[in-house]
Amino acid sequence: MKDRSIYIRHIWDCMQWIQSYIADGKEAFFTDHKTQDAVIRNIEIIGQAVKDMGVETLTPVCATIPWRQIADTRNFLAHQYLGVDMALVWNIIEHDLPQLQICMILIAKAEGIDLDPLDRQPDA
Repeated sequence: MKDRSIYIRHIWDCMQWIQSYIADGKEAFFTDHKTQDAVIRNIEIIGQAVKDMGVETLTPVCATIPWRQIADTRNFLAHQYLGVDMALVWNIIEHDLPQLQICMILIAKAEGIDLDPLDRQPDA
């Protein structure tokens, strides 16, 4: 397994990218397929990072976060590519990511991890 801090920073980075992608709001999200694809991809990355870190290692830290569901969401989105419900994706953005963000701050602080963005740059 990679250094745990790498996964934590990747999750954090993906959440920040999602926030930047949806900056124009709900209506723009529902009409822009590129934004939808970008958000879905980042949610998949978050789910994979959670799986790679191990759900069982995260549950004791933030028991209110549905870690197994986050990991399973990655599989669901990857395999339902023909019929992803964008209302479900928006619900994840609006309700689940803020809670996950708070938890990741707590985890990072407890483990002494700097949450500065990774060196991933958007395409120009």
